[in-house]
Amino acid sequence: MVRKDAIIRLHQQLLNRRDELKKLVSDSSEGSSASRSTVEDSGDAALRETRQGLESHLAEIEYKELMQIRRAISLIQEGRYGHCENCNKNIPIARLKAVPYTMFCVDCAQQRESMGLTNHDLASDWENAYEYEGRLNDQEVRIHDLDLEK
Repeated sequence: MVRKDAIIRLHQQLLNRRDELKKLVSDSSEGSSASRSTVEDSGDAALRETRQGLESHLAEIEYKELMQIRRAISLIQEGRYGHCENCNKNIPIARLKAVPYTMFCVDCAQQRESMGLTNHDLASDWENAYEYEGRLNDQEVRIHDLDLEK
């Protein structure tokens, strides 16, 4: 019951974050087409190029997060959310709360990271996440157990 309620809350958080990111991605694509001044010196040009590079990098990160969130939402709807893609063990709720779109338990994620197979470039706090491994009494939740219509 606790896992079911947590997954329902995580589903809503994922939906909210997805909507935020969709808006950010669409706003950044509209902003990139804005006209620029025809007269600029080399300092202005360098600043503009740096700003565009940073905006492009941020848009890429946001897009990757959006894709991961969409995948997590899809897994919730299929009833496969919260299971490690590698070992198929339940991912603890505490880890899902920290990274709701994660597809791997702490052990498998660490193993993938050591092999250079990470899904994102952000630093992870594995030690903190690992503390929760095994503490929770997770029960398997299927899609028909969830009330997603709220």
